Amino acid sequence: MNTDIKGTRRIRRAAAVAVTSGALIATGALTAAPAQAVTTPSIIAKGGYVMNNANGSSLYSKAADTKRSTGSTTKIMTAKVVLAQSNLNLDKKVTIQKAYSDYIVANNASQAHLIVGDKVTVRQLLYGLMLPSGCDAAYALADTYGSGSTRAARVSNFIGKMNSAAKSLGLNNTHFDSFDGIGKGSNYSTPKDLTKIASSAMKNSTFRTIVKTKSYTAKTITKTGSTRTMNAWTNTNGLLSSYSGTIGVKTGSGPQAGYCLVFAATRGGKTVIGTVLSSTSIPNRESDAKKLMSYGFAKLG
Repeated sequence: MNTDIKGTRRIRRAAAVAVTSGALIATGALTAAPAQAVTTPSIIAKGGYVMNNANGSSLYSKAADTKRSTGSTTKIMTAKVVLAQSNLNLDKKVTIQKAYSDYIVANNASQAHLIVGDKVTVRQLLYGLMLPSGCDAAYALADTYGSGSTRAARVSNFIGKMNSAAKSLGLNNTHFDSFDGIGKGSNYSTPKDLTKIASSAMKNSTFRTIVKTKSYTAKTITKTGSTRTMNAWTNTNGLLSSYSGTIGVKTGSGPQAGYCLVFAATRGGKTVIGTVLSSTSIPNRESDAKKLMSYGFAKLG
């Protein structure tokens, strides 16, 4: 009887050791798997960059310091400069000038369809800037927050503020010659620089709220004092509807720029932020961005 009990105990101990060893082996396999599964993605865009938003560490880089035309991703800096103004009143009303409308027509530019004579708040202009990528909204903001006695002087001063902001972030490969990305030959940045601009802008709660908004309807005041309900502005960033956790940021496109996208997403309390420049189509820039965000999250574990 005693022998049987001892034998049973020995079998149990052996089984326990085997189970424990098996568990260790299994745990080891589980730990090793993610590292093997993280394959560096291939993207169509000519330039790309992703970083951990928490500490700025690089997670992916492709021609990340190569200067390229940025299209309307420029408007991230436009918004950042406006939101950095001291004593900013988001409810301040701006009267839409004919010059803004003429500019849209002359450049065949993307617009928020602002109507000449309407009074529009700065908050509404920021939504018109970032969602439908309104160059009319960009012009109105530059004219309002630049200093000078003429419109040209105010716009020039505002663009100067954009460049000063880039310098203060330590960005040596970025230069703006426009308030909206319709440049005159020297409006450029890099995937890494644009990512840093966006990361800085995302520290502002108003900016964060705007860039994650899919649709916004502004109510403006007409020349006669009545209320006009504008057609809804839809965010051009398709990732907000197609990639779980997306929180921004801004699209861009143009003959020189190709298709660009600055993007950010949060999953499991971790945020990745990045940029693709000079992709070949809207679907491709979104596909590139999704690959890079998923890769970034996989690397962060």
